[in-house]
Amino acid sequence: MIVNLKPSGRYLMDHFHRAGGLPVVEREISSLLDLDCLTVSGKTVGQNIHAARCFDRDVIKTMDSPIVPAGALVVLKGNLAPSGAILKVAAATSRLLEHTGPAVVFENYLDLLARVDSPELEVTADSVLVMRNSGPRGVPGMPEWGALPIPVKLLRQGIRDLVRISDSRMSGTSGGTVILHVAPESAVGGPLAIVQNGDPIRLSVAERRLELVLPEQEIKDRLARWSPPPSQHLRGFPRLYIDHVLQADEGCDFDFLRPGTKEAVKFVPPIVGRG
Repeated sequence: MIVNLKPSGRYLMDHFHRAGGLPVVEREISSLLDLDCLTVSGKTVGQNIHAARCFDRDVIKTMDSPIVPAGALVVLKGNLAPSGAILKVAAATSRLLEHTGPAVVFENYLDLLARVDSPELEVTADSVLVMRNSGPRGVPGMPEWGALPIPVKLLRQGIRDLVRISDSRMSGTSGGTVILHVAPESAVGGPLAIVQNGDPIRLSVAERRLELVLPEQEIKDRLARWSPPPSQHLRGFPRLYIDHVLQADEGCDFDFLRPGTKEAVKFVPPIVGRG
């Protein structure tokens, strides 16, 4: 990682722009790019970045002296995220990158807001906060709800980070050991839907794994008993979205907009004209 945009706020996007911005980053990693690729400017990538200059090497580092030797993001997979999940390791707490702890489950965002700061919430520094029904279909939409707040009772103990998991997303300026975009999401029967309070969850960034530490048969039995939560959206665009939006690992696009698919041929959204 060569761009120094830290969650601490020392450098922001304005600093990145003034340091030279994306053209400088592209020039730094030019050995990894196809410089002959034509862009929308009518010029090639190589032509676009030829004159790029860096004006602040503390904001944009070189390939020879990166901030950290690996990328800012990792893709996690496992029985809790069969199609993958995302963790921004650049914003995570190093001691939590290898962690196993008991789940504290919130059914949705409203449940989180209602209970996260309750004195009765059973949560410790080892807990793993889990919020479900916050993905593309579950809301519907995929709002920036993934940066689950640290419970007040832990903040008073000086605890500033926990492992947090959801099928939602978060702002690029948010920090913490926050696992996002869990796919398949809970609203379509992904394993996040069957996590219960106290279930041990294991995160291993070294292994790129996110696991619900339960017997395989127990997970299968819970999934077999699962049923989707009711939705208030029965018609209109929200219903269209719920029925046709793809999962996070597929881009959250409409299935009928994929080129060359049967859905693209079969489904034609109605056009309402004015008489």
